[in-house]
Amino acid sequence: MSLINTEVKPFKATAYLNGEFIDVTEADLKGKWSIFFFYPADFTFVCPTELGDLADNYAEFKKLGVEIYSVSTDTHFTHKAWHDSSETIGKLQYPMIADPTLQISRNFEVLIEEAGLAERGTFVVDPDGKIQIVEINAGNIGRNAEELLRKVKAAQYVRENPNEVCPAKWKEGEETLAPSLDLVGKI
Repeated sequence: MSLINTEVKPFKATAYLNGEFIDVTEADLKGKWSIFFFYPADFTFVCPTELGDLADNYAEFKKLGVEIYSVSTDTHFTHKAWHDSSETIGKLQYPMIADPTLQISRNFEVLIEEAGLAERGTFVVDPDGKIQIVEINAGNIGRNAEELLRKVKAAQYVRENPNEVCPAKWKEGEETLAPSLDLVGKI
């Protein structure tokens, strides 16, 4: 079953952020755009490149009113240790959610049960707490923050302009489509 347009299920977790442990719940998502960025584990290989890419683009996400939550099944203590020991992870200014109970990973249907790890799952959540974008990558394929930014802009645009759609490769400022019978068979 698709998670598109479903509400994020209730959760409570501890996250590491800017030298502190904080609590995060689904209530924190209401009223703003959010990204849940699941990755397999701390102290690995592809994961720091992805999290670093998000960190390098974090200011652009914030300009769009988007909060990023990275999530793995590691503990918040492990997140702190990784943050303190890695130059790349030390750049992160967004919450690193710990999911040692595996509940959040199960809620988003990215848990690899036999491994106790999460798939590389990306979820864009709208201000109503509903999932608008789902992307799952194989463990050895890293994601691109600039492409995620483009998708977030498209999701925000169609939310603000419900009678329009964004075609393939759409970028902010480009022409959109207004679905109608006149377009059928002409694209």
